[in-house]
Amino acid sequence: MVNQKTQEKYAELALRTGVNLQKGQALMINASIEGAAFTKIVVRKAYELGAKDVHINWTDDELTLLRYENAPDEVIADYPEWRVKLYDTFAEDGAAVLNIRSTNPDLLKDIDPLRVATANKAAAEAMKNFRKYTMNDKIPWSIISIPSGDWAQKIYPELTKEDAMENLWEAILKIVRVDQDDPNAAWDAHNATLKTAREVLNDRNYKKLIFKAPGTDLELELPEGHIWKGGSAVAETGVTFNPNMPTEEVFSLPHKYGVNGTVSSTKPLNYGGSLIDKFSLTFKDGQVVDFKAEQGEQVLKHLLDSDEGARRLGEVALVPHESPVSQSGLIFYNTLFDENASCHIALGKAYPTNLEGGSSMGDAELDKHGVNDSLIHVDFMIGSEEMDIDGVKYDGTTEPVFRNGTWALNIKGE
Repeated sequence: MVNQKTQEKYAELALRTGVNLQKGQALMINASIEGAAFTKIVVRKAYELGAKDVHINWTDDELTLLRYENAPDEVIADYPEWRVKLYDTFAEDGAAVLNIRSTNPDLLKDIDPLRVATANKAAAEAMKNFRKYTMNDKIPWSIISIPSGDWAQKIYPELTKEDAMENLWEAILKIVRVDQDDPNAAWDAHNATLKTAREVLNDRNYKKLIFKAPGTDLELELPEGHIWKGGSAVAETGVTFNPNMPTEEVFSLPHKYGVNGTVSSTKPLNYGGSLIDKFSLTFKDGQVVDFKAEQGEQVLKHLLDSDEGARRLGEVALVPHESPVSQSGLIFYNTLFDENASCHIALGKAYPTNLEGGSSMGDAELDKHGVNDSLIHVDFMIGSEEMDIDGVKYDGTTEPVFRNGTWALNIKGE
Protein backbone atom coordinates (compact mmCIF):
# COMPACT_ATOMS: atom_id res chain seq x y z
CA MET A 1 0.00 0.00 0.00
CA VAL A 2 1.10 3.59 -0.58
CA ASN A 3 3.25 4.74 2.31
CA GLN A 4 2.29 7.26 4.97
CA LYS A 5 4.63 9.97 3.68
CA THR A 6 3.09 9.89 0.18
CA GLN A 7 -0.43 10.02 1.59
CA GLU A 8 0.62 13.02 3.68
CA LYS A 9 1.86 14.77 0.50
CA TYR A 10 -1.54 14.13 -1.10
CA ALA A 11 -3.39 15.39 1.96
CA GLU A 12 -1.30 18.55 2.06
CA LEU A 13 -1.90 19.13 -1.66
CA ALA A 14 -5.67 18.81 -1.14
CA LEU A 15 -5.57 21.33 1.71
CA ARG A 16 -3.07 23.86 0.32
CA THR A 17 -3.88 23.81 -3.40
CA GLY A 18 -7.31 22.17 -3.35
CA VAL A 19 -9.32 24.21 -0.82
CA ASN A 20 -6.39 26.49 0.18
CA LEU A 21 -7.37 26.24 3.84
CA GLN A 22 -6.79 29.44 5.81
CA LYS A 23 -5.82 29.77 9.46
CA GLY A 24 -8.95 30.09 11.63
CA GLN A 25 -11.22 28.64 8.90
CA ALA A 26 -13.55 25.67 9.41
CA LEU A 27 -13.35 22.65 7.13
CA MET A 28 -16.12 20.24 6.19
CA ILE A 29 -15.07 16.90 4.69
CA ASN A 30 -17.33 14.40 2.90
CA ALA A 31 -15.60 11.01 2.90
CA SER A 32 -16.19 7.27 2.76
CA ILE A 33 -15.58 5.20 5.86
CA GLU A 34 -13.38 2.91 3.74
CA GLY A 35 -10.99 5.83 3.36
CA ALA A 36 -10.93 6.62 7.08
CA ALA A 37 -7.16 6.20 7.43
CA PHE A 38 -6.41 8.77 4.72
CA THR A 39 -9.17 11.09 5.95
CA LYS A 40 -7.60 11.13 9.43
CA ILE A 41 -4.32 12.23 7.84
CA VAL A 42 -6.19 15.10 6.16
CA VAL A 43 -7.82 16.08 9.47
CA ARG A 44 -4.49 16.12 11.29
CA LYS A 45 -2.89 18.21 8.52
CA ALA A 46 -5.86 20.59 8.57
CA TYR A 47 -5.43 21.30 12.26
CA GLU A 48 -1.69 21.74 11.73
CA LEU A 49 -2.52 24.40 9.12
CA GLY A 50 -4.69 26.22 11.65
CA ALA A 51 -8.22 24.97 10.98
CA LYS A 52 -10.54 26.04 13.77
CA ASP A 53 -12.85 23.05 13.29
CA VAL A 54 -12.97 19.98 11.05
CA HIS A 55 -16.27 18.15 10.59
CA ILE A 56 -16.57 14.81 8.75
CA ASN A 57 -19.71 13.59 6.99
CA TRP A 58 -19.04 9.86 6.72
CA THR A 59 -20.60 7.66 4.05
CA ASP A 60 -20.53 3.87 3.74
CA ASP A 61 -21.34 2.06 0.48
CA GLU A 62 -22.72 -0.99 2.29
CA LEU A 63 -25.06 1.11 4.43
CA THR A 64 -26.12 3.19 1.42
CA LEU A 65 -27.06 0.04 -0.47
CA LEU A 66 -28.97 -1.37 2.52
CA ARG A 67 -30.97 1.86 2.72
CA TYR A 68 -31.93 1.72 -0.96
CA GLU A 69 -32.87 -1.95 -0.61
CA ASN A 70 -34.98 -1.61 2.52
CA ALA A 71 -36.12 1.93 3.34
CA PRO A 72 -39.74 2.84 2.46
CA ASP A 73 -40.41 5.14 -0.49
CA GLU A 74 -41.24 8.13 1.72
CA VAL A 75 -37.80 7.91 3.33
CA ILE A 76 -36.04 7.67 -0.04
CA ALA A 77 -38.00 10.72 -1.24
CA ASP A 78 -37.07 12.81 1.80
CA TYR A 79 -33.83 14.70 2.45
CA PRO A 80 -33.47 15.51 6.16
CA GLU A 81 -33.68 19.16 7.19
CA TRP A 82 -30.94 18.72 9.78
CA ARG A 83 -28.47 17.84 7.03
CA VAL A 84 -29.44 20.92 5.02
CA LYS A 85 -28.91 23.10 8.10
CA LEU A 86 -25.53 21.48 8.74
CA TYR A 87 -24.23 22.36 5.27
CA ASP A 88 -25.79 25.84 5.29
CA THR A 89 -24.30 26.61 8.71
CA PHE A 90 -20.78 25.74 7.59
CA ALA A 91 -21.25 27.67 4.31
CA GLU A 92 -22.51 30.76 6.15
CA ASP A 93 -19.40 30.57 8.33
CA GLY A 94 -17.19 30.64 5.24
CA ALA A 95 -15.94 27.09 5.68
CA ALA A 96 -13.97 25.21 3.05
CA VAL A 97 -15.51 21.98 1.74
CA LEU A 98 -13.41 18.98 0.69
CA ASN A 99 -14.98 15.93 -0.98
CA ILE A 100 -12.92 12.73 -0.86
CA ARG A 101 -14.61 10.34 -3.28
CA SER A 102 -14.10 6.59 -3.54
CA THR A 103 -17.51 5.13 -4.37
CA ASN A 104 -18.07 1.78 -6.07
CA PRO A 105 -19.37 2.66 -9.59
CA ASP A 106 -21.61 -0.44 -9.61
CA LEU A 107 -23.04 0.11 -6.14
CA LEU A 108 -26.65 0.69 -7.20
CA LYS A 109 -26.74 -1.29 -10.45
CA ASP A 110 -29.53 -3.57 -9.17
CA ILE A 111 -31.62 -0.79 -7.60
CA ASP A 112 -34.69 0.55 -9.43
CA PRO A 113 -33.42 3.63 -11.35
CA LEU A 114 -36.57 5.55 -10.41
CA ARG A 115 -35.76 5.04 -6.73
CA VAL A 116 -32.27 6.45 -7.24
CA ALA A 117 -33.59 9.35 -9.33
CA THR A 118 -36.14 10.19 -6.62
CA ALA A 119 -33.44 10.35 -3.95
CA ASN A 120 -31.11 12.43 -6.14
CA LYS A 121 -33.88 14.92 -6.93
CA ALA A 122 -34.88 15.26 -3.28
CA ALA A 123 -31.27 15.97 -2.31
CA ALA A 124 -30.81 18.49 -5.13
CA GLU A 125 -33.98 20.39 -4.20
CA ALA A 126 -33.07 20.48 -0.52
CA MET A 127 -29.49 21.61 -1.17
CA LYS A 128 -30.25 24.44 -3.62
CA ASN A 129 -29.10 27.13 -1.22
CA PHE A 130 -25.83 25.37 -0.40
CA ARG A 131 -25.15 24.78 -4.08
CA LYS A 132 -25.23 28.55 -4.66
CA TYR A 133 -22.20 28.79 -2.38
CA THR A 134 -20.19 26.33 -4.48
CA MET A 135 -21.41 27.11 -8.01
CA ASN A 136 -20.88 30.84 -7.47
CA ASP A 137 -17.48 30.33 -5.78
CA LYS A 138 -18.69 31.96 -2.57
CA ILE A 139 -16.61 29.46 -0.58
CA PRO A 140 -13.56 27.36 -1.51
CA TRP A 141 -14.31 23.74 -2.33
CA SER A 142 -12.52 20.83 -3.91
CA ILE A 143 -13.03 17.23 -5.00
CA ILE A 144 -10.32 14.57 -4.87
CA SER A 145 -10.48 10.77 -4.99
CA ILE A 146 -8.80 7.86 -3.24
CA PRO A 147 -9.13 4.17 -4.12
CA SER A 148 -11.72 1.80 -2.69
CA GLY A 149 -11.49 -1.95 -3.13
CA ASP A 150 -14.59 -2.33 -5.33
CA TRP A 151 -13.71 0.69 -7.46
CA ALA A 152 -10.13 -0.52 -7.96
CA GLN A 153 -11.29 -3.98 -9.05
CA LYS A 154 -13.74 -2.43 -11.50
CA ILE A 155 -10.76 -0.78 -13.21
CA TYR A 156 -8.38 -3.76 -12.79
CA PRO A 157 -10.69 -6.81 -12.79
CA GLU A 158 -7.81 -9.22 -13.44
CA LEU A 159 -6.01 -8.27 -10.19
CA THR A 160 -6.54 -9.13 -6.56
CA LYS A 161 -8.19 -6.40 -4.52
CA GLU A 162 -4.89 -5.54 -2.83
CA ASP A 163 -2.97 -5.27 -6.12
CA ALA A 164 -5.80 -3.35 -7.76
CA MET A 165 -5.79 -0.84 -4.90
CA GLU A 166 -2.02 -0.42 -5.21
CA ASN A 167 -2.27 0.17 -8.96
CA LEU A 168 -5.10 2.67 -8.57
CA TRP A 169 -3.23 4.58 -5.88
CA GLU A 170 -0.23 4.87 -8.19
CA ALA A 171 -2.40 6.03 -11.12
CA ILE A 172 -4.21 8.66 -9.05
CA LEU A 173 -1.04 10.03 -7.44
CA LYS A 174 0.66 10.40 -10.82
CA ILE A 175 -2.34 12.10 -12.41
CA VAL A 176 -2.66 14.63 -9.56
CA ARG A 177 1.13 15.24 -9.61
CA VAL A 178 1.81 13.91 -6.11
CA ASP A 179 4.62 11.83 -7.63
CA GLN A 180 6.56 15.07 -8.20
CA ASP A 181 8.98 16.55 -5.66
CA ASP A 182 6.79 19.60 -5.01
CA PRO A 183 3.17 18.86 -6.02
CA ASN A 184 1.96 22.34 -5.03
CA ALA A 185 4.55 23.99 -7.29
CA ALA A 186 3.63 21.56 -10.08
CA TRP A 187 0.00 22.64 -9.73
CA ASP A 188 0.99 26.30 -9.84
CA ALA A 189 2.65 25.67 -13.21
CA HIS A 190 -0.31 23.61 -14.45
CA ASN A 191 -2.78 26.31 -13.44
CA ALA A 192 -0.70 28.88 -15.33
CA THR A 193 -0.95 26.74 -18.49
CA LEU A 194 -4.75 26.45 -18.16
CA LYS A 195 -4.97 30.20 -17.52
CA THR A 196 -3.20 30.89 -20.81
CA ALA A 197 -5.54 28.52 -22.67
CA ARG A 198 -8.67 30.16 -21.30
CA GLU A 199 -7.29 33.63 -22.07
CA VAL A 200 -6.74 32.62 -25.70
CA LEU A 201 -10.34 31.39 -25.96
CA ASN A 202 -11.73 34.48 -24.24
CA ASP A 203 -9.80 36.63 -26.72
CA ARG A 204 -11.28 34.64 -29.64
CA ASN A 205 -14.85 35.25 -28.33
CA TYR A 206 -16.48 32.61 -30.53
CA LYS A 207 -20.16 32.81 -31.33
CA LYS A 208 -20.43 29.08 -31.92
CA LEU A 209 -18.47 25.81 -31.68
CA ILE A 210 -18.98 22.92 -34.11
CA PHE A 211 -18.08 19.41 -32.90
CA LYS A 212 -17.50 16.56 -35.38
CA ALA A 213 -16.49 12.98 -34.61
CA PRO A 214 -17.91 9.49 -35.23
CA GLY A 215 -21.53 9.70 -34.02
CA THR A 216 -21.22 13.41 -33.25
CA ASP A 217 -22.27 16.41 -35.36
CA LEU A 218 -23.16 19.19 -32.95
CA GLU A 219 -23.45 22.98 -33.22
CA LEU A 220 -23.24 24.76 -29.90
CA GLU A 221 -23.81 28.50 -29.53
CA LEU A 222 -22.10 30.47 -26.77
CA PRO A 223 -23.92 33.36 -25.05
CA GLU A 224 -22.71 36.91 -25.46
CA GLY A 225 -20.47 37.70 -22.52
CA HIS A 226 -19.49 34.07 -21.94
CA ILE A 227 -16.24 33.46 -20.03
CA TRP A 228 -13.87 30.53 -20.34
CA LYS A 229 -12.51 29.28 -17.04
CA GLY A 230 -10.22 26.45 -16.03
CA GLY A 231 -7.80 25.33 -13.36
CA SER A 232 -7.91 27.46 -10.24
CA ALA A 233 -10.83 29.65 -9.15
CA VAL A 234 -11.08 32.59 -6.76
CA ALA A 235 -13.56 32.64 -3.86
CA GLU A 236 -15.40 35.78 -2.75
CA THR A 237 -12.79 36.22 -0.02
CA GLY A 238 -10.04 36.41 -2.65
CA VAL A 239 -8.65 32.96 -1.81
CA THR A 240 -7.50 30.95 -4.84
CA PHE A 241 -8.54 27.27 -4.84
CA ASN A 242 -8.82 24.29 -7.20
CA PRO A 243 -12.35 22.83 -7.37
CA ASN A 244 -11.29 19.63 -9.15
CA MET A 245 -8.14 17.59 -8.71
CA PRO A 246 -7.33 16.41 -11.31
CA THR A 247 -8.38 19.04 -13.82
CA GLU A 248 -7.23 19.37 -17.42
CA GLU A 249 -10.16 21.35 -18.82
CA VAL A 250 -11.05 24.85 -19.87
CA PHE A 251 -14.81 25.30 -19.77
CA SER A 252 -17.62 27.71 -20.48
CA LEU A 253 -21.41 27.59 -20.86
CA PRO A 254 -23.50 26.96 -23.98
CA HIS A 255 -26.56 29.08 -24.80
CA LYS A 256 -29.45 27.06 -23.39
CA TYR A 257 -31.53 27.55 -26.55
CA GLY A 258 -28.65 27.31 -29.05
CA VAL A 259 -27.60 23.64 -29.23
CA ASN A 260 -28.50 21.57 -32.30
CA GLY A 261 -27.43 18.18 -33.63
CA THR A 262 -26.37 14.82 -32.22
CA VAL A 263 -23.60 13.93 -29.82
CA SER A 264 -22.32 10.49 -28.78
CA SER A 265 -20.57 9.50 -25.56
CA THR A 266 -17.02 8.19 -25.67
CA LYS A 267 -16.75 6.92 -22.08
CA PRO A 268 -19.18 5.38 -19.57
CA LEU A 269 -21.04 7.76 -17.25
CA ASN A 270 -21.34 6.75 -13.61
CA TYR A 271 -24.50 8.46 -12.38
CA GLY A 272 -25.75 7.82 -8.86
CA GLY A 273 -24.09 4.41 -8.62
CA SER A 274 -25.37 3.21 -12.01
CA LEU A 275 -23.54 3.15 -15.34
CA ILE A 276 -24.84 4.69 -18.56
CA ASP A 277 -22.77 3.64 -21.57
CA LYS A 278 -22.67 3.98 -25.35
CA PHE A 279 -25.37 6.63 -25.47
CA SER A 280 -26.29 9.49 -27.78
CA LEU A 281 -28.41 12.61 -27.45
CA THR A 282 -30.09 14.65 -30.16
CA PHE A 283 -30.71 18.35 -29.53
CA LYS A 284 -33.06 20.83 -31.17
CA ASP A 285 -33.04 24.48 -30.10
CA GLY A 286 -31.07 23.50 -27.01
CA GLN A 287 -33.31 20.68 -25.79
CA VAL A 288 -32.79 16.90 -25.91
CA VAL A 289 -35.50 15.60 -28.24
CA ASP A 290 -34.22 12.03 -28.63
CA PHE A 291 -31.80 9.72 -26.83
CA LYS A 292 -30.63 6.12 -26.74
CA ALA A 293 -28.18 4.05 -24.69
CA GLU A 294 -26.87 0.51 -24.93
CA GLN A 295 -26.55 0.36 -21.14
CA GLY A 296 -28.54 2.27 -18.52
CA GLU A 297 -31.15 3.78 -20.85
CA GLN A 298 -33.77 3.96 -18.07
CA VAL A 299 -31.24 5.66 -15.79
CA LEU A 300 -30.58 8.17 -18.58
CA LYS A 301 -34.32 8.73 -19.02
CA HIS A 302 -34.81 9.50 -15.33
CA LEU A 303 -31.80 11.81 -15.44
CA LEU A 304 -33.29 13.74 -18.38
CA ASP A 305 -36.66 13.90 -16.62
CA SER A 306 -35.21 15.43 -13.43
CA ASP A 307 -36.66 18.81 -14.43
CA GLU A 308 -37.04 21.02 -17.52
CA GLY A 309 -33.44 22.19 -17.38
CA ALA A 310 -32.09 18.63 -17.28
CA ARG A 311 -32.62 18.31 -21.05
CA ARG A 312 -30.46 21.36 -21.76
CA LEU A 313 -26.72 21.96 -21.44
CA GLY A 314 -24.94 23.89 -18.71
CA GLU A 315 -21.28 23.35 -19.62
CA VAL A 316 -18.91 22.75 -22.51
CA ALA A 317 -15.32 21.76 -21.71
CA LEU A 318 -12.27 21.28 -23.91
CA VAL A 319 -9.64 18.71 -22.93
CA PRO A 320 -6.80 17.59 -25.24
CA HIS A 321 -6.48 13.86 -25.84
CA GLU A 322 -2.88 13.93 -24.55
CA SER A 323 -3.99 14.83 -21.01
CA PRO A 324 -2.39 12.68 -18.27
CA VAL A 325 -5.75 11.02 -17.54
CA SER A 326 -6.19 10.06 -21.19
CA GLN A 327 -2.61 8.88 -21.50
CA SER A 328 -3.08 6.54 -18.53
CA GLY A 329 -5.19 4.42 -20.89
CA LEU A 330 -7.66 3.72 -18.08
CA ILE A 331 -11.42 4.13 -17.88
CA PHE A 332 -12.01 5.22 -14.30
CA TYR A 333 -15.83 4.97 -14.18
CA ASN A 334 -15.52 8.17 -12.16
CA THR A 335 -16.49 11.49 -13.73
CA LEU A 336 -13.82 13.46 -11.87
CA PHE A 337 -11.17 11.50 -13.77
CA ASP A 338 -12.89 10.52 -17.00
CA GLU A 339 -14.02 14.08 -17.77
CA ASN A 340 -10.36 15.13 -17.64
CA ALA A 341 -9.44 12.61 -20.30
CA SER A 342 -11.90 13.95 -22.81
CA CYS A 343 -13.81 16.94 -24.10
CA HIS A 344 -17.17 16.89 -22.39
CA ILE A 345 -20.48 18.65 -21.96
CA ALA A 346 -22.84 18.73 -18.99
CA LEU A 347 -26.57 18.38 -18.76
CA GLY A 348 -28.26 20.73 -16.34
CA LYS A 349 -27.27 23.80 -14.41
CA ALA A 350 -24.65 26.21 -15.74
CA TYR A 351 -22.10 27.99 -13.59
CA PRO A 352 -23.19 31.65 -13.38
CA THR A 353 -19.50 32.58 -13.06
CA ASN A 354 -19.09 31.61 -16.75
CA LEU A 355 -21.01 34.76 -17.74
CA GLU A 356 -19.88 38.34 -17.26
CA GLY A 357 -21.69 39.55 -14.13
CA GLY A 358 -23.53 36.22 -13.87
CA SER A 359 -22.81 35.57 -10.20
CA SER A 360 -24.79 38.70 -9.23
CA MET A 361 -27.77 38.01 -11.54
CA GLY A 362 -31.12 36.57 -10.51
CA ASP A 363 -32.68 33.51 -12.17
CA ALA A 364 -34.79 35.55 -14.64
CA GLU A 365 -31.84 37.63 -15.83
CA LEU A 366 -29.63 34.56 -16.19
CA ASP A 367 -32.32 32.88 -18.29
CA LYS A 368 -32.53 35.99 -20.49
CA HIS A 369 -28.82 35.60 -21.23
CA GLY A 370 -29.25 31.91 -22.11
CA VAL A 371 -27.86 30.49 -18.86
CA ASN A 372 -29.45 27.14 -18.01
CA ASP A 373 -30.87 26.30 -14.59
CA SER A 374 -31.58 22.83 -13.22
CA LEU A 375 -31.39 20.69 -10.10
CA ILE A 376 -28.69 18.60 -11.80
CA HIS A 377 -25.25 19.16 -13.29
CA VAL A 378 -23.96 15.95 -14.92
CA ASP A 379 -20.85 15.87 -17.12
CA PHE A 380 -20.43 13.25 -19.81
CA MET A 381 -17.55 12.58 -22.13
CA ILE A 382 -17.69 13.17 -25.90
CA GLY A 383 -14.05 13.66 -26.89
CA SER A 384 -11.54 11.29 -28.47
CA GLU A 385 -8.52 11.37 -30.77
CA GLU A 386 -11.05 11.62 -33.61
CA MET A 387 -12.69 14.83 -32.38
CA ASP A 388 -12.51 17.97 -34.53
CA ILE A 389 -13.84 21.30 -33.27
CA ASP A 390 -14.28 24.53 -35.23
CA GLY A 391 -14.87 27.97 -33.78
CA VAL A 392 -17.22 30.36 -35.59
CA LYS A 393 -16.62 34.07 -35.00
CA TYR A 394 -19.22 36.84 -35.04
CA ASP A 395 -18.11 37.90 -38.54
CA GLY A 396 -18.89 34.39 -39.81
CA THR A 397 -15.29 33.25 -40.25
CA THR A 398 -14.41 29.76 -39.05
CA GLU A 399 -11.12 28.44 -37.70
CA PRO A 400 -9.97 25.11 -36.27
CA VAL A 401 -9.90 24.86 -32.48
CA PHE A 402 -9.23 21.10 -32.17
CA ARG A 403 -7.96 18.62 -34.75
CA ASN A 404 -7.64 14.90 -34.06
CA GLY A 405 -8.46 15.40 -30.40
CA THR A 406 -5.92 18.10 -29.61
CA TRP A 407 -5.46 21.86 -29.83
CA ALA A 408 -5.22 23.37 -33.29
CA LEU A 409 -5.08 26.83 -31.70
CA ASN A 410 -1.82 28.09 -30.27
CA ILE A 411 -2.94 27.98 -26.65
CA LYS A 412 0.54 28.89 -25.43
CA GLY A 413 -0.26 32.44 -26.51
CA GLU A 414 3.05 32.81 -28.37
